[in-house]
Amino acid sequence: MLASAPAPLPAALAARLDAAQAQAVLEAPREKRLAVLAAALGLAEPEALQAVADAAGLGVASNLEPDPGARGLLPARLVHDYQVIPIRHGPPPGPEAEADAASARAPLHLATAWPPDAVMTDWLRTFTPRPPVWHLAVPERVHQLIIENHGVGSGSLEDGDDAYIAPETVSSTEEVVDEDAAVVRFVTDVISQAVEDQATDIHWEPQEGQLRIRYRVDGLLVPVPVPENLLRFQDAIISRLKIMARLNISERRLPQDGRINFKANGTTLDIRVSTIPTIYAESISLRLLNQKKEAYTMDRLGMSAAEQAQVTQFLDYPHGIILVTGPTGSGKSTTLNAFLRKINSTDLRIITIEDPIEYEVPGVNQMQVRPEIGLSFADALRHVLRQDPDVIMVGEIRDKDTAEIAIRASLTGHLVFSTVHTNDAPGAITRLVDMGIEPFLVASAIELVMAQRLVRRLCPQCSRPAPVTKVKLVESLAILGCDAAEAEGITLLNAPVGCDRCRGTGYRGRIGIFEIFRLNDEMHELVLKRESTRTLAEAARRHGMRTLGQSGWDKVKGGFTTLDEVLRVITVAEK
Repeated sequence: MLASAPAPLPAALAARLDAAQAQAVLEAPREKRLAVLAAALGLAEPEALQAVADAAGLGVASNLEPDPGARGLLPARLVHDYQVIPIRHGPPPGPEAEADAASARAPLHLATAWPPDAVMTDWLRTFTPRPPVWHLAVPERVHQLIIENHGVGSGSLEDGDDAYIAPETVSSTEEVVDEDAAVVRFVTDVISQAVEDQATDIHWEPQEGQLRIRYRVDGLLVPVPVPENLLRFQDAIISRLKIMARLNISERRLPQDGRINFKANGTTLDIRVSTIPTIYAESISLRLLNQKKEAYTMDRLGMSAAEQAQVTQFLDYPHGIILVTGPTGSGKSTTLNAFLRKINSTDLRIITIEDPIEYEVPGVNQMQVRPEIGLSFADALRHVLRQDPDVIMVGEIRDKDTAEIAIRASLTGHLVFSTVHTNDAPGAITRLVDMGIEPFLVASAIELVMAQRLVRRLCPQCSRPAPVTKVKLVESLAILGCDAAEAEGITLLNAPVGCDRCRGTGYRGRIGIFEIFRLNDEMHELVLKRESTRTLAEAARRHGMRTLGQSGWDKVKGGFTTLDEVLRVITVAEK
């Protein structure tokens, strides 16, 4: 069947849009039409969803649950193409209702992201005689249920002997989609879904009897539902990823590294690819870097006004080193980028040395290191110093050479930004000394060290105040290093609930917690004596440094996150 023209908008909606807006709505993918309509009408998406439902004479379904008894009625390809999923409706079915649902008499309740058209209804009749009952639902939740029940990319890997072929992809009724094309589509679907989920990494992990795929979302690994027949395509999928990264597909015994330039739905990704051989097959990790993603300001990082004031004071210094510390994935590069944007002006020459370049900053000269051709951080930094920079940003201080050059650059009139992997801010001092840098150079060059972590942010749509016991509060504050007196008078704290908008997790996005360390005369002497990190931290706290735990408690009191989330991040980091 050939693709048909999109069904016209309900009259009540069409009357509120001009011709261009109506065309834009109909030309958008089904799962995106509500967002396009909401923007055109100037409404929030929940209000736009209700407007569409009223105009089409349909009900809005919330708290969706899939109907396991109807799972096999519709092919995965049709479900994906039309964004429709069978759902339970009403009270839990008893034995009689289940028997009735198995018969052709029972209505089939379907949730969809957009009202059905004639072509969609015709295809449903092809696969089931049960009369459809339509419900509109939040597009994100419909899409999530489809993924959970059929797997990411299941429409691409569906066996070719099904009667259904998507109207949008048919150019001939005799067209046959071969296995290679199916694998290409599947890999694209998995990466595109990772972008939708705002994942930072995709891990393809061959296990006994399965190919497991996991996304890292908001710092946590999330298993990805996959099609049941995925194992059959495992070798082809691994080969496809290696071809995309321009790796040697015949070499399966050695680790390899490569890059993929991926474009989909207007998004450009620079994907870093790493393969390692395992006992079953090669495991492949993809690091997703969105070259055009929106850059963060210091406000969006989650810094309080007081923290911003402390940092901004040092950003205006003509020389010195400002370090950001934390484990991999704690947002250090994002923070440095926010600093650069804060000071960026036409009268400053700013040069960065990065691996990789995660954000493009207008007006800044950005350099990518290439160790494979001898351009390391230290080599690049030597050359950059001949370019008459005012501000230098070094992506990471990994070795003594880079540290020495950065420190000497700061002592000769340059402001240097960089990162170090340590658990807390005072630890950056001892880390540099351990690298072999003389303590007097470290004490003279370092102006500010800021440690940070990322905690998941509570969903603003569904989080609700919940009672908290004083015993738990006091115990948690003790772990975070806060005064137990701060628990006085607190009986309620915001807690996660879970809704269609946050996909049932209760959290959406992340926010930073920070520890800002500045050297004074006392700490300068401690550095010269090569004192331990613990001694430096105790001195810093005596002089007013707020720890990561105290910063996290401020975010909990502000309703941004939860105690459990702060404890998870802080205690794991400090083990």
